[in-house]
Amino acid sequence: MIVFRITMNVIPEKQLEMMQTLLSMIEPMVKEEGCISHCVFSDIEDKCRFSLLQEWETRKALDHHIASHRFGVLLGTKALLCQPLGIQILTVSHSEGMDAIRAVRKKRSNISPTDGKR
Repeated sequence: MIVFRITMNVIPEKQLEMMQTLLSMIEPMVKEEGCISHCVFSDIEDKCRFSLLQEWETRKALDHHIASHRFGVLLGTKALLCQPLGIQILTVSHSEGMDAIRAVRKKRSNISPTDGKR
């Protein structure tokens, strides 16, 4: 799985325009082949900071997206930004779920609170 994260710091007067652009992209992007998920977040402390978080089945699917017109529209929003896009592409080779949380929590409950030993 590939995780693609884009961070955008928007000019305050352009915040609404950026939000509308990002929201208009969600539904068509999720329908792209190889797209597992696509989410848009607004920073709770700074309403002019947005993050896109996408998950892709393969790097090939992500590359196809990056070459698309839709991604070009996103790149075209640079006039709305006060800083360049922050981009991260992460390759995930292993993932865990709730079972991992339970195992750690169970292990912790077996440790004595006074000496850190079982």
